Amino acid sequence: MTGRWIARLGATVAACAAAAGLGLGTAQAAPAAPAAPAAPAAPAAPAALAATTPGTPCATTAKACMDLSTRQAWLTDGAGHVTAGPFAARGGKSSAPTPVGTFSVEKKVRHYWSTEFDAPMPNAVFFQPGIAFHEDSVNVASNGCVHLGWGPSQTFYDTLQPGNQVQVVS
Repeated sequence: MTGRWIARLGATVAACAAAAGLGLGTAQAAPAAPAAPAAPAAPAAPAALAATTPGTPCATTAKACMDLSTRQAWLTDGAGHVTAGPFAARGGKSSAPTPVGTFSVEKKVRHYWSTEFDAPMPNAVFFQPGIAFHEDSVNVASNGCVHLGWGPSQTFYDTLQPGNQVQVVS
């Protein structure tokens, strides 16, 4: 009986080998049809895109916001809520533009006098060397500072503290 089983086993092995040679022995997936082109993916939002304070173009972390294109300024609580504004404001002229970016309040001087321009800058809140929010005509472009009316300049001076974030956008 052992001989018979060996003979059958031999015949089975031979049949399998022949089938494998013809590609009939093992299951294989048929080649996939070419896939239709995928729709382009929507662009991913930049990881650094910060949330903005509603009603302003500035980040929620900014305590002072200045939009040079609309000539408006706001104060916020730094957590996404406007606390004052919008106020009429004016940035620098084309030959002396107000810098765009995110800054920190450096210092405040209630009765500052510019020796460079021999002019008063009441309620000056500096956020870059030589650049400040201060009282002056909002109808006249500055030499890089942000002009505010008298009342708004007092509000900016009273509210902002050294280290507070300031954002200027164009």
